[in-house]
Amino acid sequence: MKTKENEIKITAVPLDSERCQFTVDRPVVLAGGTHQFQDKQKAREYPLAEEIFEVEGVTAVALEGLKVTVAAQAGTDWRVTGKEVGRIIREHLISEAANFEQALAGTQGSAEDQIRLKVQRVLDTQINPGVAGHGGKISLLDVKGDAIYIQMGGGCQGCGQASVTLKQGVERALAQYVPEVKQVFDTTDHASGKNPFYSPSK
Repeated sequence: MKTKENEIKITAVPLDSERCQFTVDRPVVLAGGTHQFQDKQKAREYPLAEEIFEVEGVTAVALEGLKVTVAAQAGTDWRVTGKEVGRIIREHLISEAANFEQALAGTQGSAEDQIRLKVQRVLDTQINPGVAGHGGKISLLDVKGDAIYIQMGGGCQGCGQASVTLKQGVERALAQYVPEVKQVFDTTDHASGKNPFYSPSK
């Protein structure tokens, strides 16, 4: 039987004797940029980092996108410490998903209204904080059945990475949090953007 915990994929790669990088198949931090913490006190606003500091020997934690980099005292056995850090990451992500579902529980309205609210929450918390760092924004225009229509603005319009943002960002996040959405249509006129390298699919 497949559980939510088993579905979370984490790859751990030691960078050197004191650091190990964990790459996760979904974002571990919502905002863009790298968030670095040298002690537990400074990590108080980031529960994941704060929890990792509970692992014996951990001296620093960095969060960025899909990656968690952990530093520990010299001589740390990453075969042991790595499993503990991986467990914390999984439990944190499962808890975050549960909180997301609970926040949406009891949502009233039609099926499309519920999808609209869920998608907007994903855009506000999962997608736009990241693309804002590049001057972009993604807006939800409409919901029809199990399909949604979005528009990319700012730095996202005409960007050569627009298709990557759509596939690896928007569609991946929706598959995780709003599985009711089966189709995502980008209505953006990328040809009129500042960097018209990407032609939207018809």
